[in-house]
Amino acid sequence: MSEVKRTIRITTEQHVLEDLPPVENFPIRKWTISITMLDSQGKEVPAKVLDKVTYALHPTFANPIRVIKQQPFKVEEQGWGEFDIPITVHILGIAGKNGERKLQHDLNFFQNKYTNDHVINIPVSPSKNGQLNKILLETGTLPFDESGVGASSNSGTGGVKRKLEGNNGSTQLNSDVNKNKKSKGAVKGSVDLEKLSNGLTKLNEDDLIVVVQMVTDNRTNEMNIKNDPDAGEFTMDLFTLPDSLLKSLWDYVKKRIEN
Repeated sequence: MSEVKRTIRITTEQHVLEDLPPVENFPIRKWTISITMLDSQGKEVPAKVLDKVTYALHPTFANPIRVIKQQPFKVEEQGWGEFDIPITVHILGIAGKNGERKLQHDLNFFQNKYTNDHVINIPVSPSKNGQLNKILLETGTLPFDESGVGASSNSGTGGVKRKLEGNNGSTQLNSDVNKNKKSKGAVKGSVDLEKLSNGLTKLNEDDLIVVVQMVTDNRTNEMNIKNDPDAGEFTMDLFTLPDSLLKSLWDYVKKRIEN
């Protein structure tokens, strides 16, 4: 079973309740904590990959264990003290401990509003938890969505198509590789992009899935990557990939095509 990474955002907001007397010279504050997530572009979106969130508040609070099942999984309280809050997020459709991810949150009053981001790993499979797969595609890629399995209602196993673009051209791969436009003279770092592009055309389906996973796992804002699950396309501009990733890709491709 494969895994994908997604970023969970914890947002804290707080303000002093002026009409309430302080306790031990500390003002009483109203605070809220809510949970969202970030998509592949860094945009904040609802955390639909979660079905509930459990907060373990300080034991001095009434009912300190709070289980919230509605977006944005907000807990709201008032008090004067700062403390650490263990938070357990529960991944949609994955029962028991396998679906739990434990986060530690520092409730403090230094700022009126602050966010903390946590990257979690989510197990995925083309044949299980289709609802989760569909939701995950809204915020990024899956290691198998480019083969049409998962999000699209028209998904299937045939007609696979990917584009792996070089600097001056592209290599379009489908289930029976039918086009090869070479990018001549393109070298970045220690990697010949023409040879890498050529090698990608020789990979089988399983190896291509590994390549896509390597790219998505190491994605940065500078990389020109486009995923279109409806069209069954994963597009990347090789020249925008960092040198270290290109070398890893070339090492993998070279090993696979030599075997």
